[in-house]
Amino acid sequence: MFSTYIFDLDGTLLDTLGDLAASVNYALRTHGMPEHTIDDVRRFVGNGVRKLMERAIPEGEANPQFEATFATFRHYYMQHSLDTTRPYEGIPETLAALKAKGCRLAVVSNKMMAATQELCQHFFSDTIEVAIGENEAAGIRKKPAPDTVIASLRQLGVEKQNAVYVGDSDVDIQTAANAGLPCISVLWGFRDKDFLKANGAKTFISAPSELLQTL
Repeated sequence: MFSTYIFDLDGTLLDTLGDLAASVNYALRTHGMPEHTIDDVRRFVGNGVRKLMERAIPEGEANPQFEATFATFRHYYMQHSLDTTRPYEGIPETLAALKAKGCRLAVVSNKMMAATQELCQHFFSDTIEVAIGENEAAGIRKKPAPDTVIASLRQLGVEKQNAVYVGDSDVDIQTAANAGLPCISVLWGFRDKDFLKANGAKTFISAPSELLQTL
């Protein structure tokens, strides 16, 4: 059925929550602000790191220390993005199996471009061909705009026919719809099934290996 797979990164391929939460709380602590639980941070992620910090910092962007705290977060996270981050169980094997079947594989993320590419190079250098992160300075809007998905298809040199988007959030569902792609929602990520269904998800998988049934 599908021969091109476009993946979200955080909550889909990688469990990044621990490192994100540690970086958020380091930045908050450094600037004298209250810290958050890991479940708080789970709810904050999905719309890029600036929105993550808007949600984490009291009064968001209206806080006079917002930009300094955001800069602290970005610097710390780039130094600590591999402390506890790991692929979800079964992900490396599934990507390798898809690749062996001739599938084209890419990642699009609202994570910073540098972090997206570094993590994909570190964990998936043999399977992920294209990795695109947040890069609005280059005129590429972040998800749920379709720009990163369209750019990934262009870089792969494929059309969107026979392509599918795989993600774990409402943002991913919207992104797939905006790009004109079907969406597979994973149930091991940062959002639960009830939340995903309420946001329009129709196709679910509970283990990475189930992707092999969509070929």
